[in-house]
Parts: sequence; structure tokens; C-alpha cells
Amino acid sequence: MEQNKISEPEKTVIEAQVVESLRTCYDPEIPVNIYDLGLIYGISIDDYGTVEIKMTLTSPYCPAIQSLPAEIEHKVKEIKGVTNVSIKLVWDPPWHPGRMSEAAKLELGLF
Repeated sequence: MEQNKISEPEKTVIEAQVVESLRTCYDPEIPVNIYDLGLIYGISIDDYGTVEIKMTLTSPYCPAIQSLPAEIEHKVKEIKGVTNVSIKLVWDPPWHPGRMSEAAKLELGLF
């Protein structure tokens, strides 16, 4: 049985919902959501609803290395139209505070 393809507008809606979902996930050491913290390097959605998220952590020794990807996968799978989730942890380029959004910098008092 062939899966139905999703349209580009549907992909756009799903991506927006993925971003909102990522904003509910927090780094355990920094009180800012992982999206605004700059840990998300890319989000792509294929024609069949598979979401691939490329992300990093603040450090390869981050205590959330096991729990955070599992939390993200669980939350993103709940989005209507998502059929599968693939989390790719990448370390290049390494994360640095300059990747944070203006809102995250403001929240942490980095201005």
C-alpha cells in the first residue's frame, strides 16, 4: 500500500508545529528552550511525513545526550501528519553562545 504524499503547504504547517514543539524542550543546564538556544541546525520533512531534525548539544558530555533526543522524538511524533522522526546528532559546527536567538540572550541577561 502506497502512502499519500503530503503537499508543500502541509510541510510548511508541520515544520511550524515542529518548531513550536521544540520550544517546549529545554536543555537541563540552561533554562532556555533548545530551539532558541540554537541547538537545532535543521528541520526537513519528506513527501511522506518523515521529519529529520539535525541538532547538537551544548557539549558532547551534556547529561541530556540520551533523554533529550528521545523527548524530541516523542513530542514531534504527536504532530498530525508526521509519520516518522529521525534525530541526527551533529557536532560540526560546534555549538557556541552566538547561535542563541536574541530572545534567549535577553532571557539569560547576555546583553
